[in-house]
Amino acid sequence: QVQLVESGGGLAQAGDSLRLSCAASVRTFSDYAMAWFRQAPGKEREFVAMIRRSSDSINYVDYAGSVKGRFTISKSDAKNTVYLQMNSLKPEDTAIYYCAADHGLGSRRAANYDYWGQGTQVTVSS
Repeated sequence: QVQLVESGGGLAQAGDSLRLSCAASVRTFSDYAMAWFRQAPGKEREFVAMIRRSSDSINYVDYAGSVKGRFTISKSDAKNTVYLQMNSLKPEDTAIYYCAADHGLGSRRAANYDYWGQGTQVTVSS
């Protein structure tokens, strides 16, 4: 069983930066593709970013078009943690952000992910 705990959310103004963290309780963190999704009020959960598992020895990341160039996903296998650095925040980035883990290749599809965190709220004011 994998447990994911997000932190780092909060209130920000447009143009600010926030860094989200997701700590995973798992023995072999390097075997999991990790991703961030978000869900705004009244909207479906959407893909934000993903990073390939380290055990594939392929440094691959993917971003939604709406955040590319502003957000950066990274991870530390030593700390069992994945991060989402969010720069140049916009009001439309307001959502609950969820961390997800896939014991596989990962993708943009939420259904591919086996484990989810409880979410952390990010609110951006104009």
